[in-house]
Amino acid sequence: MADRPILYSFRRCPYAIRARLALAAAGLEPGRDLELREVNLKAKPPELLEASAKGTVPVLMLPCEGMQESRVIDQSLAVMRWALERHDPGDLLRQADTPGHAAQRALIEALIASNDGPFKHHLDRFKYAGRNPGADPEEHRAAALTILREWNARWPQLGDRPSLADLALLPFVRQFRLADPPGFDSAEGFMAVQAWLGRFLTSPELAEVMAAPWASRAAWRSPRWLYHLALAPEWRAARSEGVYRRSSRGLSLEEVGFIHASHCHQLEATHQRFYADAADVLLLTIDPRRLAAADIAVVEEPAPGSGELFPHIQGPLPLAAVLAWEPFPA
Repeated sequence: MADRPILYSFRRCPYAIRARLALAAAGLEPGRDLELREVNLKAKPPELLEASAKGTVPVLMLPCEGMQESRVIDQSLAVMRWALERHDPGDLLRQADTPGHAAQRALIEALIASNDGPFKHHLDRFKYAGRNPGADPEEHRAAALTILREWNARWPQLGDRPSLADLALLPFVRQFRLADPPGFDSAEGFMAVQAWLGRFLTSPELAEVMAAPWASRAAWRSPRWLYHLALAPEWRAARSEGVYRRSSRGLSLEEVGFIHASHCHQLEATHQRFYADAADVLLLTIDPRRLAAADIAVVEEPAPGSGELFPHIQGPLPLAAVLAWEPFPA
């Protein structure tokens, strides 16, 4: 996919949601115009971290053009502007030479600055009070509501058509409401904002970017990692014991001499052959660098009858080498 941009995203992240909204509004489609890679934030792929050391989403990797090197855009607003500057059929950027658009552009910038600064600050300390010791969630809820009432008074100046501000702010207002839907819906003083969010929540635009192919419930699988299919009861037992010693379904490490693993492109066939009739199958994502640090070798060996090479883990699997586990199929 080197000839197309690559977007690292996370389905529920408001920054990623607004980037996807802008990309979709610009007419781009995953699979046709770009490759979308859903990220497990607890197991960030090395490709993402190499592209952007901060390791947050969204990150857009643009392919090389001519003699120019590839370019990385790792700020959501920059991704939005890149997309809409290419194609903006709804004039979300208000670039048309129309009376009043200069004032609207200034208001859009002011609203986005208010959202990305103080509103996000209070949202985090209300919704995630446990992550912010000493924060009073009710105090921050009240401060966020004050900002929403200020927006309520200014919003009519943008007119009836959507703008960049809609795409940039709505995912965060949605997140604020999700923390206390009855409290948000019953609060007074910002009816226009409440109605505005209500339209967004039922809009086809939001539905589009929260479903495949714009959003997946399964994380993208890096070819740099190894994968192992495990039965959930056996994985739970391993977590209690501190080490995993199953080779494959029905066989132990001691019986086989190694633990069967797969590369990302081999998983579906492995599941179909050995686990299709099994319930509670988990996909373990394994970092080979952590295996090496534990002095556990991985040997590529041919499967009987096909000659296809599979990675075989030459020893017990330490829990620290498992980055994530999730149901398979997702």
